[in-house]
Amino acid sequence: MTTKSQALLNWVDERFPLTSSIKGHLTEYYAPKNFNFWYFFGSLALLVLVIQIVTGIFLVMHYKPDASLNVSGVPVAFASVEYIMRDVPGGWIIRYLHSTGASAFFIVVYLHMFRGLLYGSYRKPRELIWIFGTLIFLVLMAEAFMGYLLPWGQMSFWGAQVIVNLFSAIPLIGPDLSLVIRGDFVVSDATLNRFFSFHVIAVPLVLIGLVAAHIVALHEVGSNNPDGVEIKKKKDANGIPLDGIPFHPYYTVKDIVGVVAFLFVFSAVVFFAPEGGGYFLEFNNFLPADPLVTPPHIAPVWYFTPFYSILRAVTYPLFGLDAKFWGVVAMGASVIIIAFLPWLDRSPVKSMRYKGVIFKTAVAIFVVCFCILGYLGVLPPTPGRTLVSQICSVLYFAFFLAMPWYSKIDKCKPEPERVTFK
Repeated sequence: MTTKSQALLNWVDERFPLTSSIKGHLTEYYAPKNFNFWYFFGSLALLVLVIQIVTGIFLVMHYKPDASLNVSGVPVAFASVEYIMRDVPGGWIIRYLHSTGASAFFIVVYLHMFRGLLYGSYRKPRELIWIFGTLIFLVLMAEAFMGYLLPWGQMSFWGAQVIVNLFSAIPLIGPDLSLVIRGDFVVSDATLNRFFSFHVIAVPLVLIGLVAAHIVALHEVGSNNPDGVEIKKKKDANGIPLDGIPFHPYYTVKDIVGVVAFLFVFSAVVFFAPEGGGYFLEFNNFLPADPLVTPPHIAPVWYFTPFYSILRAVTYPLFGLDAKFWGVVAMGASVIIIAFLPWLDRSPVKSMRYKGVIFKTAVAIFVVCFCILGYLGVLPPTPGRTLVSQICSVLYFAFFLAMPWYSKIDKCKPEPERVTFK
């Protein structure tokens, strides 16, 4: 560095921890040597978050959260989305980047969470990282749900109507809670405006804060790895982990490879299949919202459907409370229970590589049930589908609730002292 640039850097460091932050989180943050394919999805989630924020800023410049009808008899909110798509220069690609990014976000997050499940990234000392991650998932679901209403299409309107009405099943406070969420007795302009405010301002601030806390907590205890070995236990004379390498430049370069591959797939969807076969953008949502015409089948977006299937699987009242209430409880519990994984897993090893056949079978059944629930959630209910949903829902909860038992009796292989590259 030249004398002037060094002097400028010193001036900044005296007032802001720039160099120390770069060292602490990049050049002198040591990550395990044996990261594999599954470790791309953390950085990809951060990339998609940036895409969503940037595209959202440009969409807000032209979008109008107004449910009243214009001179053509079309809701202003719906018309503003059509205006973005047809008349704003480049508006169509911004909108498709945002809508495709929403689905990509959940794909990446689901795979990121699955990697944590595979390699025990929720185990001690990373419990807080996992809790922050679960909170990010919950907030992301709220953000997606509120954003889903904004196009003010048929499925947006009726999906919001169904989901908000679920809160009315809560005893005593349910009807008032639904009224507060809607801001009116029905989904209306008041609902659209408050969902817009939360989607654009409040929820993103919470989401960014949780992501920052997630990363800070991760860098405090260090990254997990496919072997589940704590690399901080083996250090050289300088205090550097023997099985660690600096995150920058090694993993920043490696992540760029993942980013390029992701952008190829992401761009292909944006340019050639932005509707995702009706899963990313439902065909009913290209029709303006009409409170007088109910779609033949109302279903949430694909990334909510596993939990929606669990809700619909509850069909019997219990303790004097109707099935709708217990369905809401089951749906909420199916998400919240994920946060308790650090205390449910009693296995002596972290990584799936060294766990026994019982745990591996349980994970395989769990994944299959989750996918089946997701598929059934987009279909109209029938007695046969409801029965399959009930079986898969029981197996879903059994995976978590029985984990303290089967993880303890499972025969595991000994965990290595150092990381391996097999």
